[in-house]
Amino acid sequence: MPQHTPDLPPELRPLAQMPLFKRLAARLFGHGLTRLRAQHRFSWLHGQADGFRSGHEAGVEYGYREGKRDGIEEGRQVLLIRDLRSDEHRAPGVDDRLFDDWRLPLTPDLKKRIKADVARLLPAHAQPSAAQWKMIFSDTPSTSVVAGAGAGKSTSLVLRILLLSHYLGFELSSMTVVTFTRESRKDFISKLMEILSLWGQPLGLKEAQAVVRTFHSRILPMVRSLPGFERLQAFENLHHGTYDDEADSNPFDLRINEAQRQQLNACYHGLYGRHACFRELIAPMARHALQLKELERDHPDVQKRVAVTELAAKRDEELCDVIEDLWLRAGAWPIKGIEPSRQRVEINGASFHCHGYSAELEAWVVLGFDARESPQLARPGAKLSVRAEWAVKRTLFQAFCRKPLIWLDNYESSKRLLSSLAGDTTSGPGFDYKVKGELASAPLLDCFVTAAGFIENLGLDVPTAVGQMSFAKDDPDRGFFEALSLFWKALEDHLLDQSPPIMTYNRMFSLFGENTPENLRLLSDGLLRPLSHLMIDEFQDVSPQIVAWIRASLHEIRRRGPAMHVGRGAQHSSLLCVGDDWQSIYGWRGSSPKYFMEFNKEFPSPSTTRVMLGENFRSHQHIIDAAEHIVKAAPAISGKKAKASGTAKALVPVQVLDRDEVALAQQLLAHYQRGDSVLMLYRKSSDKLLIQEHIQSVVNLDSSLPPAMRRLKQLTYHSAKGLQADAVFLLGDCQHLTRSPYKNQVYRMAGLGKDGDAEPYDNAQRDEVLRLAYVGITRAVSYCYWYVEGQEGQGANAPRASDRVAGGKSFFDDRRATKAR
Repeated sequence: MPQHTPDLPPELRPLAQMPLFKRLAARLFGHGLTRLRAQHRFSWLHGQADGFRSGHEAGVEYGYREGKRDGIEEGRQVLLIRDLRSDEHRAPGVDDRLFDDWRLPLTPDLKKRIKADVARLLPAHAQPSAAQWKMIFSDTPSTSVVAGAGAGKSTSLVLRILLLSHYLGFELSSMTVVTFTRESRKDFISKLMEILSLWGQPLGLKEAQAVVRTFHSRILPMVRSLPGFERLQAFENLHHGTYDDEADSNPFDLRINEAQRQQLNACYHGLYGRHACFRELIAPMARHALQLKELERDHPDVQKRVAVTELAAKRDEELCDVIEDLWLRAGAWPIKGIEPSRQRVEINGASFHCHGYSAELEAWVVLGFDARESPQLARPGAKLSVRAEWAVKRTLFQAFCRKPLIWLDNYESSKRLLSSLAGDTTSGPGFDYKVKGELASAPLLDCFVTAAGFIENLGLDVPTAVGQMSFAKDDPDRGFFEALSLFWKALEDHLLDQSPPIMTYNRMFSLFGENTPENLRLLSDGLLRPLSHLMIDEFQDVSPQIVAWIRASLHEIRRRGPAMHVGRGAQHSSLLCVGDDWQSIYGWRGSSPKYFMEFNKEFPSPSTTRVMLGENFRSHQHIIDAAEHIVKAAPAISGKKAKASGTAKALVPVQVLDRDEVALAQQLLAHYQRGDSVLMLYRKSSDKLLIQEHIQSVVNLDSSLPPAMRRLKQLTYHSAKGLQADAVFLLGDCQHLTRSPYKNQVYRMAGLGKDGDAEPYDNAQRDEVLRLAYVGITRAVSYCYWYVEGQEGQGANAPRASDRVAGGKSFFDDRRATKAR
């Protein structure tokens, strides 16, 4: 096989590769030149070709050999790159944590020294348990402490402050301890001053008050720091002649005083005068609210009294005379705007009388029997009292009169109606209203404040929330909430127009919440710094509105970074929350245990410490077990079970008895005479009045003693948190008696309740009544007596906390004659 010849110029190609003619000519000329010995062209050409060919081959061989070697060497330094990346575009994640990833610098030696100091300086009964030390020494940015009733959390919180300030050098100005009530704040301040002084760090009252605060006292300076709001006043702190910035407002208790009512009334009359739509909404509400409520004709009261219709009609004019005289004597009649002329009304063919007519309200007016008058008052020669005769007439009118009728039950309602009809700008609308789901009616503007407060506590805007509600076309609440939407916007503007301007606390919190982070950037470092190390007691009672403000503040502190802490010992931020979801009892005002139960989700952190304070230093085990048995049916943080600690006490079961005010009073008197402290708890103010006459001698004796020596307290279940007594008396069962359509709607808007739950608020309240019973029982140190009603009457079919009483358990002594099924 001929060897491959590289490409050569034509003149250098071998003869065999030349065309025939050129080969013959080359040989001819070559032979001639050779003979002449001039040149051997053929040899020269072939030698040149052979040299080129051999040189090429040698070069290829050498180049291959050298190139292979160099290639191997260089190949050892080449990085093989394989692209394993996905074709999908992915943006950076969002860091939504509220804290830097840091830890408290707590060394074993430091912990040992602190424990030794506590053992030396505090008495034996105040020494922390292992779980309490875990809370005190928590070194993570966030800490959740589940502290049941009587867990001794206050001392642990004070020792936490001592750790941060005395041992780690964190400034007190970087800390805030939040309490909810005036009493708890006062007690905590006293304990803080006492313990810090033992460590040679005396603290003045003003300094202690600056650390132990309410949420309200932290938000007010924030708003006042903004231009134009330097003299801003809080609506909740308004008082006639005085204004108290330091007023410890309970975030779940807004009782309207005269100074506040004056602002509400002025706004109402201004809006009523200029806004036609508002007037049109108020008129039917007024008629509906003032008119006597109908009664079904088969109602037992109607069946009993219809038989005396003729007899009642015969005495009606005399009855009208007596009642009118009472109203005249009280200065409540006549009422301007109501024509005081009697009108006949036919009831089952018998004639009765109204006392007057209101053209503005298009309704007849009947005067009632004021409860302040003597119930024994009677007409001359009459067998029944005036009160009883009036009750018969009222029942007949409720069942058989279909005229628009206003029944004025008392002199106060007369005054309110008079002021309203007269257009008095210092008075309110002049009628009461009852929102579905509320237990009782109240003046219209009070209803506005209550409903708006509930909506705002859930972190919602009132007009926006109202715009998302829906009601049946003929439901009076539909008009109520439309009017509320108009009124609340007008009230906020009205308050800001005052000099100095006024604002509700809820609006202040919303200004610095998660929806308006730009407002927080207007604040100085000094206003935010006290929130750097935030410790919150009773965290189960926090509202969504407050949670949004806390999270927004912590976000802003972290955003500012190290520049905010230059030259200071406290370089980062932390949150420590203490609570007990079993003691969450303010859902009716907008709080929710959700934020405590789902703490890690609601307050994302690089690391969280969770502490369970399961020791109860207050009650014996029977009281603990009885209370937990009732409440365990409600959703709760898992793993909770309290154990009695401290001095051993005799195990006395919780007694459950039929309601009997006389028997209760006798038992209460026996404990008081024995020297026990006594706590009397009731559900309704009317219950307090019923028991008052039976325990008046004890009340008089106790109130005559110096405050420090008094041993009797009478409070509602809700007001008793944080208190304790040797013997506790509970009057009344715990029930959720109503259904609230509007609260169910706004609960869903706020994201509370389970998906698909049509009644999330009402279901939450059914759990809350169990927690309320738990709070009541766990106030007891040694004895607890629970007097509950029978199942007849109001709420007969409503779930009751006492249904959870287990007769077969040693911790209950159920002495009711008729046991709950």
